[in-house]
Amino acid sequence: MTSSTPNLRVETYREIGALPEAVLAALDCAEASDIEQGWPWLDNLVRTVFAADPGVAVHVLYGGDEVLAVLPIRHADDGQIWSLGNFYTSLYQPYFAAGLSVESLARLLGRIRQVHGTISAMRFAPMDVDGRCYQLLLAASRQAGLIAFPYFCFGNWHQPVDADWSSYFSARSSQLKNSVKRKSRDFQQAGGVLEIISDQSRVEFGISAYESVYAASWKVPEPYPEFVPSLIRMLVAKSCLRLGVATLGGRPIAAQIWIVAHGRASIFKLAYHEEFKRYSAGTLLTAALMAQVIDADGVKEIDYLIGDDPYKASWMTRRRERWGIIAYNPGSIHGAIGAAREYLGRRIKPAVILLRNKLARHLS
Repeated sequence: MTSSTPNLRVETYREIGALPEAVLAALDCAEASDIEQGWPWLDNLVRTVFAADPGVAVHVLYGGDEVLAVLPIRHADDGQIWSLGNFYTSLYQPYFAAGLSVESLARLLGRIRQVHGTISAMRFAPMDVDGRCYQLLLAASRQAGLIAFPYFCFGNWHQPVDADWSSYFSARSSQLKNSVKRKSRDFQQAGGVLEIISDQSRVEFGISAYESVYAASWKVPEPYPEFVPSLIRMLVAKSCLRLGVATLGGRPIAAQIWIVAHGRASIFKLAYHEEFKRYSAGTLLTAALMAQVIDADGVKEIDYLIGDDPYKASWMTRRRERWGIIAYNPGSIHGAIGAAREYLGRRIKPAVILLRNKLARHLS
């Protein structure tokens, strides 16, 4: 579908595999800042998670022949437009050209509303609250006539790297250092082995090891079981995989998937076998992978991606926040009701908290 002005038009692509070369080049640029924004990641996400979803679309804003914006989205059954992703997604940071204006992006959002019919809201998350993409989308949503609110998603622990592994590890807490040394000795004496897989020769073993550990862990079963194996194969083909496996007596008892790309190491997935948690094999894998990405790969940042789990502060010193945007359509009954509820909730919540605190002080 096309919407034209003398210089501005919007194209909507329903098939990820049908994207033209100019759009693929734009996604390559986006991937340089974050691997999740590239075409290989999006392709894997659509094939293994949204293959049967008719609401998936990639909306592209052109200025003449130049790609100005690429916005992958999903029109969900709830009547909302969602940024294309799910709980695997740690960051939504679509391609926006350097010269993209708020006014032009608002035109794109307006066209998306036309293409998908009556929608109640648009949601874009999780995003870098300090980033240009977030600021542009928030401003453009409002300019497009939507009633937009920001909301908190999760904390993101990360660590800038400016030293070698030895210096980094020596700066960690005494508790962590002593635990790693003690558990490493116990693990080795029990016959444990740590392996980091980064090439094709061991990747199928790594996938099998990860799946067996995950199945024996505390985590709920994967709702999309093909996503992670397919992602691992994609990452190893791009030389971005660091898959750590801890084995005891030849049996995998812990596994971690790290992604190394563009100077950043991202800790994507981890799991350990409940029966062997006394060995702290997950902690030992983290230490081994830290040493690998710092000394061998020379990364400049290590990123824990999603979540505020307390153990992450043992390894990281920096925390930032990921936020989202919910933009209600006042032209929809459900959108107008949603906006009203959102507004009232944000006005009432501080008053409720203040009252609760006053009561707590009065009763103490």
